[in-house]
Amino acid sequence: MPRPFRFGVNLLAPAPAAEWRAKCRRAEELGYDVILVPDHLGMPAPFPALVAAAEATERPRLGTFVLNAGFWNPALLAREVATTDALTGGRLELGLGTGYVQAEHEAAGLPYGSPRERVDHLRGTVEALEKLLGSEEHQPRPARSGVPLLIGANGDRMLRLAAEHADIAAFTGARSVPGDAAGRLVPLTAEELDERVARYEDLAAARAHPAERNLLVQLVSVTDDPEAALKPLLDRLPELTLDDALALPIVLVGTLREIVERVRAQRERYGFSYLTVLESSMEEFAPVLAELRGE
Repeated sequence: MPRPFRFGVNLLAPAPAAEWRAKCRRAEELGYDVILVPDHLGMPAPFPALVAAAEATERPRLGTFVLNAGFWNPALLAREVATTDALTGGRLELGLGTGYVQAEHEAAGLPYGSPRERVDHLRGTVEALEKLLGSEEHQPRPARSGVPLLIGANGDRMLRLAAEHADIAAFTGARSVPGDAAGRLVPLTAEELDERVARYEDLAAARAHPAERNLLVQLVSVTDDPEAALKPLLDRLPELTLDDALALPIVLVGTLREIVERVRAQRERYGFSYLTVLESSMEEFAPVLAELRGE
């Protein structure tokens, strides 16, 4: 029996209080299960934004997608997590990643480190949070024990960390371009993602309970003209053909029926029952969500 679908929207654009609350209410009206906030300079600060989202809504969970571990001291992060979970009535889902934009670390005056150093820091953060938040003596206390943990992963060491610790294994569906300080990403083909998911399954084989699997979808367009919808992507990645682009797991372009069937097929192929879309796709994806609600 496949895991039921969940759908999240990652809100990227800063906004004044009334506008922020209005778009959070709109996400709830459209049926999104999770309202998410990323952790990039120039975007909303995650924890206060989620507290404001909680005040404006009743049903959705609230998550970080994902925190840049390099920005955070574990003890201070534990305080933020516990406070936010308490203030949101236990609705927090904590998403963590290594961070992949060197320019942001430089702007913040923080070390970026090698890929190994960033993964080591994230592992240390995860283990410290488990210890701190798992202690009855830690103050403040979250609303409940065991704030769900999402880890965004692609490389082998990150997949191992997700297999060992994450309640939700989030697949990026893309890889970083080595040496690109701006954090440019290149999408994975369906076959490349097959290999990454298979590697995760090997690493997670000993788990008592399987994790939920998430995919971040980068482009959604309900259309009868996929070529026009994909033109910006094809201009940016001229090595791709139209068919190549349509086959990318992080792209959902086509008629409503085609996209609905594609989402079902990807759950069958990869186990992705939890999909996240970007704020720019919130309205566009809503009819797909409505078709799949309850499955």
